[in-house]
Amino acid sequence: MAISSAKKLAADGKAAQFDAVEWEARCELAAAFRLAALFGWTDMLGTHFSLRVPGAQSEFLINPFGQLFEEITASSLIRIDVDGNMLSESPYKVNRAGFVIHSALHTGRPDAHCVMHCHTRDGSAVSMQAHGLLPASQRALVLAPMLRYHDYEGVAVDLAERESLQRDLGDGGMLILRNHGTLTVGETVGTAFHRMYRLEQACGLQIAALSGGTMLYPVAQAVMDKAAGQVAQIASMDAIDALVWEALKRKLVREGVDYAQ
Repeated sequence: MAISSAKKLAADGKAAQFDAVEWEARCELAAAFRLAALFGWTDMLGTHFSLRVPGAQSEFLINPFGQLFEEITASSLIRIDVDGNMLSESPYKVNRAGFVIHSALHTGRPDAHCVMHCHTRDGSAVSMQAHGLLPASQRALVLAPMLRYHDYEGVAVDLAERESLQRDLGDGGMLILRNHGTLTVGETVGTAFHRMYRLEQACGLQIAALSGGTMLYPVAQAVMDKAAGQVAQIASMDAIDALVWEALKRKLVREGVDYAQ
């Protein structure tokens, strides 16, 4: 959805309570929730995505604690600041762990406009494996340069964990939360979503391969290094993220998912 169409929507209905730029951001994030529901990345009320409000560095949008991903719409998202103050009206609250994790990364990384966190079966399973994501598939190899790890510290309701989350993500784009799940960040919703898709695919391949009960075919260190260098040279990844994201939103339209309300 373009900014121009967001302005048109803002003329009436629920969108009228938001300016066009915020409405566009709300539509983008709501689309991510609906796509995650279609892809089966949900855990009842247990996970959360967020998006920094354009022009407001310390404020972000996040899902209401009480709605399934398949229910979320642009207008139902909650606007909150990094101190935990709710800045929009909602019959729901914000998940405490969601606030801690997302406020940490929005605060710690100026370019982390969007943050996505999942508890999928495959992602959570890999997070429990001591070796983490193995460099055994092309998918895993190309993710390695941006993948980081964060040790489990209990349910993320303690504000003190924000510091270690920031430190462990560093300059990465993906984070495996040990014994917990997966997380991605991006400058756009499309980038964060595409990164989550690629990470979840890599985790799924690993779980499937290890379930065969045989040794995995090794990749030589020289080839790992070569793959890392090749990824670093790909200057068009942002463009690919954008192409994928627009295609995914067209999928929502074909599915009749009205998230922009």
